Amino acid sequence: MPPGGHISTELRINDRIRVPEVRLVGPNGETVGIVPTDQALKLAQEADLDLVEIAPQGKPPVCKLMDYGKFKYENAQKAREARRNQTNVVIKEMKLRPKIDAHDYETKKGHVVRFLRAGDKVKITIMFRGREQHRPELGFRLLQRLAEDVTELGFVESAPKQDGRNMIMVLGPHKKKADARVDQQAEKEAKAAERAAAMADEQAERDAAHAAGPVAKKKERGRSENLDPEIEA
Repeated sequence: MPPGGHISTELRINDRIRVPEVRLVGPNGETVGIVPTDQALKLAQEADLDLVEIAPQGKPPVCKLMDYGKFKYENAQKAREARRNQTNVVIKEMKLRPKIDAHDYETKKGHVVRFLRAGDKVKITIMFRGREQHRPELGFRLLQRLAEDVTELGFVESAPKQDGRNMIMVLGPHKKKADARVDQQAEKEAKAAERAAAMADEQAERDAAHAAGPVAKKKERGRSENLDPEIEA
């Protein structure tokens, strides 16, 4: 701990600012200039804002007019969101064999695509057995192919490396998890809207067919009656 004891990280505001003058910044970031501290405090009171010392090392210190309570709340929200994003980082795992067939490869690749779209990292493990352990280039080429196939969604965060009888590579998503969630929600809403529109069109067609049915029957009866030669007599 420093000789002077605990150093507060709180910004000095209003009457706690003891210097004779400050370099004042307005609430929208505009530069007001160097003014006496008393005048800056008066401007803050008139605007129903706080005078906050944002750069105490300046000569004179830089102060800004702002709503300090709102400022602290927004900073706390940002910090909470950052912590939540950090704890939500998930590493999925996908295991492949070096001689995987085309169908299984496409299935595995589909899972990797889904994970990356969701904003998750993916650990790809190539498992070697028997004589396959003497052909590491097979695993390397497979990992390289997979990375190229999903390059639009992710990037190689950790290059392929041998780990005992396995070879491992980590793919990272281009999008953050929070952004991926927004995109997924928008996609769901778009699909729901499409389904609703399709159902509405089908219902309209059924209603139109139902309404036209009796009219068509009446026309058919009228036409058959008019075609009867006995009626003319």
